[in-house]
Amino acid sequence: MEPSKLSASLDLRPFGLLGVGVALVLATYIASSTWERVRVRPQVRTIQVTGSAKKRIVSDFIEWTATVEASAEGRTEAYRALHDNAKRTEEFLIQRGVPKDQIWLSSASVDPSYETQYHGTGDSRIEKQVLTGYDAVQEIKVRSNDVALVEKMSREVTELLEQGVTVSSDAPEYFYTKLGDVKIEMLAEASRDARTRAENIVASAGGAEIGALRTADMGVINVNPANSTQGSWDGNNDTSSLEKDIITIVHATFELK
Repeated sequence: MEPSKLSASLDLRPFGLLGVGVALVLATYIASSTWERVRVRPQVRTIQVTGSAKKRIVSDFIEWTATVEASAEGRTEAYRALHDNAKRTEEFLIQRGVPKDQIWLSSASVDPSYETQYHGTGDSRIEKQVLTGYDAVQEIKVRSNDVALVEKMSREVTELLEQGVTVSSDAPEYFYTKLGDVKIEMLAEASRDARTRAENIVASAGGAEIGALRTADMGVINVNPANSTQGSWDGNNDTSSLEKDIITIVHATFELK
């Protein structure tokens, strides 16, 4: 080997050893840094539970509809008869204590009435629609906070039938106007129930304690008739019953200590 090549080969050895040393130091640093992150930031343990709350409420608002009808041979006569029946129905309600400003009358409708008549027999039989008169209809709606009074009217208005007034009564619809405030209260109660459930589960298993609340997702709210167990993915909003049960669901996640 020539002296110049031998000298160059000998000069490169310290640099090779230095590179190996730097690589070892770098690997040690990465390993220690990784271990530090694992040691300082351990995985957080959690528990997921579902809490619920139930509250009985009594409706404080009512809507009720009565339908007044009249019939006559002529369109004008039918409308006049309907107008008279609607006026007598409205007066009946006012006399029983319903304020006039809580009574709404819809537009009246007057439609022709036909009956089917048949003439002839066999293949020569003819079917014919014959005008028999006109039917007039109008709705009277009551909206009120006096639930007991309007509920009573819905039962008594048919007394007008004895006076020749053709009137029918729909089932009242019941509402609770403070539902928004109750939802907030129910959410808090359902969250407390979720924490109690989580504590009971952990106490039975042992080895941990319930920590901070990480997430709380409110499920659907069901407003059901009293004592009903029906549920819906979209949530129920019952209007058929005076007394109702509000049922709230909360899905919560807690840390474990």
